[in-house]
Amino acid sequence: MHQAVDILSIPTHGRGLHEISAEIRRWTERQGVTTGLLTVFCRHTSASLLIQENAAREVRSDLEAYFEAIAPEAPNRYAHDDEGPDDMPAHIRAALTGVQLSIPVIGGTPALGTWQGVYLFEHRRQPDRREVALHLLGEP
Repeated sequence: MHQAVDILSIPTHGRGLHEISAEIRRWTERQGVTTGLLTVFCRHTSASLLIQENAAREVRSDLEAYFEAIAPEAPNRYAHDDEGPDDMPAHIRAALTGVQLSIPVIGGTPALGTWQGVYLFEHRRQPDRREVALHLLGEP
């Protein structure tokens, strides 16, 4: 059994879905594991992870609009606003989407479907640098 761990540093340009599939795929393929399980974990409470369609841009913009509608920035709506009006909406969006993914590794690469991509979902307006932890367990 082989294990590998690493931390990816992902720059974001503010709110939205940032695809990180290529970085994850490259790292996984360098580890020499042919069959296993990859855990991807976002180390933040105001960003999250999704596996989502990577072909049609409208899917991403529709998701962003939906989350804006269900967790809007609204003065006096939330008690927690320590870091500004987007602070609590960001926490709500992260709670609804999650911070961890488990992806099978088959043939040395993450077993994503044809139209699937891994996204860091940035919920804050300001650009940031987010950390995503990777843990791969499997057989060479």
